[in-house]
Amino acid sequence: MSPQQSYSTVTSFRFQGCIFRYSIPEEMNKGSVVGTVIQDLGLDVKRLKSGRARIFTEDSREYIGLNVDKGTLVVRERIDREELCAQVSPCSLHFQIILENPIELHRIDVEILDINDNPPAFERKEISVEVRESAAIGSRFSLESARDADAGLNTVQRYTLSPTEHFTLKELSRSDGTKYVEMVLQTLLDRELQEEHKLILTAFDGGTPQKSGTARITVTVIDANDNTPMFSQPIYRVSLSENAAKSSLVVTVSATDKDKGSNGEVMYSFSQSTGKEAIELFSIDSDTGEIKVGGLLDYEKARQYELNVEAMDKGGLTDRSKVVIEVTDINDNIPKITLMSFSNTLPENSPPGTVIAMINVQDSDSEENAKVTCSIDRNLPFRTESSLTNYYSIVTDASLDREQTAEYNITITAKDGGHPPMSSTKTLLLKISDINDHSPQFEHESYSTHVTENNSPSLSLLSIKANDADLGTNAQISYFIVDKDVNGALSSLISIDSGSGMIYATKSFDYEQIKSFSITVKAQDGGSPPLSSNATVNFFIQDQNDNSPQVLYPLQTGRSLVAEIVPRSADVGYLVTKVVAVDVDSGQNAWLSYKLQKATDRALFEVGLQNGEIRTVRQVTDKDAVKQKLTVVVEDNGQPSRSATVNINVAVADSFPEVLSEFTDFTHDKEYDDNLTFYLVLALAVVSFLFITSIIAILSLKCYRWRRERMFYKSSANLPVIPYYPPLYADVGGTGTLKQVFNYEVCGTADSRKIHCSPLSTSAWDWGGRDRESWEEWCISTLQPPLHECVGLGRERQRDATQTAYVNSISRLLRLASSPQQQKAQQPFCTVCFPPLLLFASRPGWDSVNPLCT
Repeated sequence: MSPQQSYSTVTSFRFQGCIFRYSIPEEMNKGSVVGTVIQDLGLDVKRLKSGRARIFTEDSREYIGLNVDKGTLVVRERIDREELCAQVSPCSLHFQIILENPIELHRIDVEILDINDNPPAFERKEISVEVRESAAIGSRFSLESARDADAGLNTVQRYTLSPTEHFTLKELSRSDGTKYVEMVLQTLLDRELQEEHKLILTAFDGGTPQKSGTARITVTVIDANDNTPMFSQPIYRVSLSENAAKSSLVVTVSATDKDKGSNGEVMYSFSQSTGKEAIELFSIDSDTGEIKVGGLLDYEKARQYELNVEAMDKGGLTDRSKVVIEVTDINDNIPKITLMSFSNTLPENSPPGTVIAMINVQDSDSEENAKVTCSIDRNLPFRTESSLTNYYSIVTDASLDREQTAEYNITITAKDGGHPPMSSTKTLLLKISDINDHSPQFEHESYSTHVTENNSPSLSLLSIKANDADLGTNAQISYFIVDKDVNGALSSLISIDSGSGMIYATKSFDYEQIKSFSITVKAQDGGSPPLSSNATVNFFIQDQNDNSPQVLYPLQTGRSLVAEIVPRSADVGYLVTKVVAVDVDSGQNAWLSYKLQKATDRALFEVGLQNGEIRTVRQVTDKDAVKQKLTVVVEDNGQPSRSATVNINVAVADSFPEVLSEFTDFTHDKEYDDNLTFYLVLALAVVSFLFITSIIAILSLKCYRWRRERMFYKSSANLPVIPYYPPLYADVGGTGTLKQVFNYEVCGTADSRKIHCSPLSTSAWDWGGRDRESWEEWCISTLQPPLHECVGLGRERQRDATQTAYVNSISRLLRLASSPQQQKAQQPFCTVCFPPLLLFASRPGWDSVNPLCT
């Protein structure tokens, strides 16, 4: 039969609920079309392919296949109805068509129609029958039934017997519809006339064309026995549990014979019309008539058995009875779970209600024993849903989180309704795939590290680490610096290994330029889109002793002369001056100590170790040289230590002429030596001029006022450098000169022609209504240079600004000395607050303004 012809053999198509039914004859050729599912199911070929349509069947062989390209069901294997279903009718193939994305299930039933491909056949070709000659007309003799593997009309429909001179046939039907025959005696037999009779029994089926089978019957006539055995009842009905043990008693049949002797002895047996399966499962005791179980019963294979029992006496007379055994079901089969579709990997962001599997459950028992329910552990985020009887979907019942549970062992329990119930389980391993739903998390919100300055570039400073609860590329973390300015771009200071999180220095740090800074590090995973988090890293630069001390006072400059004057009357501990130095390092690297390295007379001076004050060690004598040169070393406390030296010129003298005689030795370069010589000559001329013109003091005073301002501005470039003490550099120990006020009196008279300086007593000064302490505060504030004049300037410009500021302060004092208030006070003018004014008095031109006490 060709596939084209098989189209016409589809006899029916029915749709009931969700079940599609087809009917085809058996023995169709392979490839024959059973039906067109794309029309019947309302699908198209594209949907079949995208849904990966396939057939699911519980049979060991797949007789029907699905042609996805054409959307048709085709025959894949030879279908023999007799082999497939035997005598069960109707005979059907049950399978399902499954589609995915989304999952669809269509149940298909294909009924296999019988064709007349088997003739009736007798198990034995030769049948022997013994008939007593005394057998009465109408006596019946059971004959073997013919068997036809076909079904319906194609099975045995009628029998014929020939010749029919002595016997006729009587056709009878069993409860299952099959026919069997008995031979009925029509005329009396006479053994003496004919001992044997040969008959032909023919069985015909109802197929087209009709088929038949024959058997030869040999009837042997035996001597008469005129009484036949009689059963107590024509039909015996028994219910028997399918788990009945072997040799257990089913029923006892009983027959009686009125004859005596051997003709009255009854023998029991199964008649030839009893089915072969029944004879294998049951046995009968020929003497007692007890029927016992001889094999294993199975309700699922056969629910009823009919046994034709024959009672025969020794004379050959028989009677027949029927034993109907109803097999009762017990719950002896566990439910069977069949996995139809399963997605073993599921994204963790799948919404509740996502289908992960479809299963089919079957129980071979009946009624309540076959009712199966499925369940899943309630502690799992899954549930079962049933759309069709015995079909279940496994769906998610809650949100999933791979970071909490990466995989699930889903145990499906199928339980039937028996008493006690039986159950079976099937475990599905479901893996949860990761999505990028967690950002990297640093082990600490902030990190701190200390780095010593002058480090080598590429030095590893700190390793930071972040963790990501995700998996795979979603957990691959890269590290970046969120750039911001810290005295320039951060990329010029540090770098980070994007893979390991190790932070490196890209240059050498300088504590004096930057003491600390912070960066923000971002950890970013490899997800799409990526997630990230930030952490703050604080860097603290530690100081090294990489700067030498810097001397602020006295300044070493070639443009002006610095000298200190010590009177010969100075006592032990007399404060000469104070060395002021700073170190831009910090901590102990900035702790300074002062030492006297060289001195013209080391026994005369000492330097305070901590405060830098230069004081006399002993009483100054006349033998001490006027010119004293000191070298002071300023050393910090670093390891190794750094130092700076300063040279200080000290003049030991009671008067300016003594100082001037040695003044030239204090200079350091040729230009200033020429200037000093010029000023010394000028000073001598002025002194001589003042001596000659002392009689005209009033005129000299007026000249002083005029020349004071003129000489002040002309010689401002050569004025002594007065140190500037920043407010932050406080005197150490409180024993220095920065917070003390020293007052000197400078007086010139017409007859002495010498400048005499002596400490001014408080009683000799008109304080103008103020106390001494108020005047000291006024002097300090007057001579203190304004801070704004030096802030923000370079080192050289600071020196110039400091010098100018002190020149302005001295100018204010000079104007005060020449004010009418001072003249009215009729007191000698005294320079106050700082010794530098005395140096100013020793400059050339001072002699023209020194007669201040008139």
